[in-house]
Amino acid sequence: MHFEPYPFEKLELLLAECTSPCTLSPIALTIGEPQFSTPLFIQETLAKEASLLNKYPKTAGEEGLRQAQREFMQRRFGVPLEEGMLLPTFGTREVLFNFPQYALFDVPHPVMGFVNPFYQIYEGAAIAARARVVHLELREENGFLPVCDPAVLKDCDLIILNSPSNPTARVMDLEALKPWARLAVEQDVVVLNDECYSEIYTSTPPPSLLEAAKAIGNTTYRNTLVVNSISKRSCAPGLRSGFIAGDKKLLEGYAKYRTYVGCASPLPLQMAAIAAWRDEAHVEEARRVYAQNMALAREILGITPSEATFYLWLYVRDGEAFAKALYEAQRVKVLPGSYLGRGGMGHAYVRIALVETPDRVREALERIRDFLKGWA
Repeated sequence: MHFEPYPFEKLELLLAECTSPCTLSPIALTIGEPQFSTPLFIQETLAKEASLLNKYPKTAGEEGLRQAQREFMQRRFGVPLEEGMLLPTFGTREVLFNFPQYALFDVPHPVMGFVNPFYQIYEGAAIAARARVVHLELREENGFLPVCDPAVLKDCDLIILNSPSNPTARVMDLEALKPWARLAVEQDVVVLNDECYSEIYTSTPPPSLLEAAKAIGNTTYRNTLVVNSISKRSCAPGLRSGFIAGDKKLLEGYAKYRTYVGCASPLPLQMAAIAAWRDEAHVEEARRVYAQNMALAREILGITPSEATFYLWLYVRDGEAFAKALYEAQRVKVLPGSYLGRGGMGHAYVRIALVETPDRVREALERIRDFLKGWA
């Protein structure tokens, strides 16, 4: 198998060529990793339950964790889930990589559709599943949203959406999700939405694909799945707590597959995750900080940021040249959009992750603003 280098590896190679004598302290706005402390009550729960390390965890996760995650889906999206309609996962990265391999294994000539630009795990999963890829291109003219065209998607066996979007930060509202929910049933294709940024928003809570399925009457969520994670929501990527939820029949077989994968979460991590999934106060505090950062982007760069995620998708004409020149002049790291896309998608953009404290974000954005004044 041949996998593309990860975007951050490409960036380090690009920036290694920089020879500028700039003495400013570096600021990295590249990785979507919250740079705040994990809430203390989560840390304390983890420490309290450390003695459970002497036990093997179940692949299916503890009932308390499954229940907490189902409660989250009911509370947040109004989506009721029966036992078996949700499986805890080791974050979302592993499930996004191995679920396509499971789902497409028995398909003679699998076809996988996913958004472009994209989170690179989608592409890795397609390679591992030996799937032909159909890119759903996120262009400015379509509002950076994927177009649901049954004719284009007729050969797809699995489609991965990503709303709220990494990297474009755009959100599909409920009406935009409904065609995808209908496609799953009418075209008998599995549609999965990666929703790990659903809790980072400034005003209107983004909807879930399972909400759309419910709205069109698909209350069993046939062919419809979502994944979500605690990483962004709770500033706790190290907990590796996520889930996949939806079609019970699909998940029944996938649950058996997972017993062989060996991705069970250690029990102390599960106990800490239960506490985090059941608490909303700390999430509201995280949203408040990210909203401050987005307000700073509006104030300093004069742009209208998206209503969700902590990303800016900034037009700069040539993302790679911009990222290199910005680092040379201001020691601010941003990610070229072309590293997140294929076929030229994202070439004119950079992704900026506003994951630092507001003071640090202000400093970085002011450096970017000063640089933009001379960018030609």
